[in-house]
Amino acid sequence: MAETPLKFLIDADHGQFYVQDLEPYDAWMAEHATDPDLPPAGWTEEAVQVHRIGVEPHSISVGTARDDMVESQITVHASAPMTEPTAEHIVEADLDAPTGQLALSSPGVLPEDGPSMTVPCGLLRVRVSYIPSEPPVVDTNGGPGDHFLYRIDVWPTDQARQLAILKQGPNPWAG
Repeated sequence: MAETPLKFLIDADHGQFYVQDLEPYDAWMAEHATDPDLPPAGWTEEAVQVHRIGVEPHSISVGTARDDMVESQITVHASAPMTEPTAEHIVEADLDAPTGQLALSSPGVLPEDGPSMTVPCGLLRVRVSYIPSEPPVVDTNGGPGDHFLYRIDVWPTDQARQLAILKQGPNPWAG
């Protein structure tokens, strides 16, 4: 049984926004933020060029095709939903959410100013689908890049799995 989707616009400053269980993420960052071997926000070269998401403990950074306001939707499901056939790119990763409180933010939107959502506590599977769309009805900065609806589907899982690309979009893709 799926919850009602939470639809939101977010300023994808620097071409990204975050889905985070903030309290444990902040604790992890306090210990690991200065580690020179860890890429910021999980943005390895492969994440940038292939996955389009950056993964860190308690956090997924969603790469966007625009440095602008983007349309997004997050839905919690009881189990894995069907994939969206019109999506250009689909990727899945695990997200550990021990508090069950997800904050949606970006470099330009503080977590307390962005939307939030209650989810089942524990290990979640997150699917990010890049669905081609029209420009949002809000004023944007008119910069370059394709418009997508960034659909995020979340469901509880009891088994950790590797990041998986279910459908690979074209490369290069942003711009």
